[in-house]
Amino acid sequence: MEAINKFLPYLVKLGDNKILKSIRDGLSFTIPFTILGSVFLIIGNFPVEAWLKFITPYSSQLNSMVTVTFGVLGLISAFGVSYSLAINYGLEPLTNTVIAVLAFLLFSMNEELAIVPGNLGASGMFTAILAGILTTMVTRFVTKRNWTIKMPEGVPPAVAKSFSSLTPAAITLTIVWIIRVMLSIDITQILQSIFKPIVFSLNTIPGLIVYTLVALGLWTIGIHGPNLLSGIATPIFLTNIAVNMEAFQAGKPIPNEVAEGFWTLFMNIGGSGATIGLVIAMIFAKSKSYRELGKLSLPSAVFCINEPIIFGFPIVMNPIMAIPFVATPTILGVATIILMRLGLVGHIVLQVPWTMPPIIGPYLATNGDIGAAIWSVCTIVISYAIYFPFFKASDGKQAALEVDTEKHINVNMEAEA
Repeated sequence: MEAINKFLPYLVKLGDNKILKSIRDGLSFTIPFTILGSVFLIIGNFPVEAWLKFITPYSSQLNSMVTVTFGVLGLISAFGVSYSLAINYGLEPLTNTVIAVLAFLLFSMNEELAIVPGNLGASGMFTAILAGILTTMVTRFVTKRNWTIKMPEGVPPAVAKSFSSLTPAAITLTIVWIIRVMLSIDITQILQSIFKPIVFSLNTIPGLIVYTLVALGLWTIGIHGPNLLSGIATPIFLTNIAVNMEAFQAGKPIPNEVAEGFWTLFMNIGGSGATIGLVIAMIFAKSKSYRELGKLSLPSAVFCINEPIIFGFPIVMNPIMAIPFVATPTILGVATIILMRLGLVGHIVLQVPWTMPPIIGPYLATNGDIGAAIWSVCTIVISYAIYFPFFKASDGKQAALEVDTEKHINVNMEAEA
């Protein structure tokens, strides 16, 4: 415990890191567009024979929306990350965003100095993040030193603001131009090579286990681990689902088991720690307080929100409940990957909102895979089975405590009477 207390301030500081927070918040800009693209893909590929016969003539029209949304994930990320960075560092967001997008497009050129459309999609997400960080750091450096061009009074504010962005834009774009054009360094390829081991490891059972242990282990000491690590994991998960969707559109085998949505749909049903089983157990508890908390928490748990349980039960700083909290998603994640490899559960090829309820969410995300829906039911049962013995012990103690408290209150009331 002493070691945790010493390490805790560093973890809190990491969680408050402006760059990581901005990456997490900036990448959330992609969510509505990927969901919209997924909806059009569902419409064009819903697995009902009569529907497919009807909709096939319109496939190209429907796929155009998929191409636009998923085809520019990198570009959207450049907008989102640079905007969030500017807000967090107190800079003018629109100017910072425009410069970052131009830097990203310059980075995305090939040897013939033409923009590569493929680099604007998921493969360019790491480049987009780099462009956003580089632009923000340069703009911040220039602004702090008052190197911006200031126009005389009387000049319209819009014109003055445009000239103030000239210096950071010139420095940022010149740096990128030297790297990409003059030195012919392909940053996108380099970043893909650097992050390839991480991308690969998160798509393996050992890598997923390590990620789960760290993310949920942090939650047990009060730090939102999934949020803390999202700046690293989200670009990988989004890249994987974009690759899966592309393969699905082309009728090819789906390559990635772990993609955006895997964490919430198959591993953390009811919220981090897969606590929906715990909530169900609480509804039938002996303890009145647990029973009431379970009833109050069930509606939000169905939509993958479980802060009432994490802080109300509590899970945080509870070494007994930390065991099922970490073990349940780990077991479910490993089992899901195995079932996907056996062909019993479909791969995720569509993005659905993270608040999508169990059964429905996995069914839609896998484009109507019945195995995924059945497995979702099984994950709820497994969650309940793992949590139950741990909860039973806590429930017995809490129920006994409530009985003692009630007796004590009654004795005091009788004495006063």
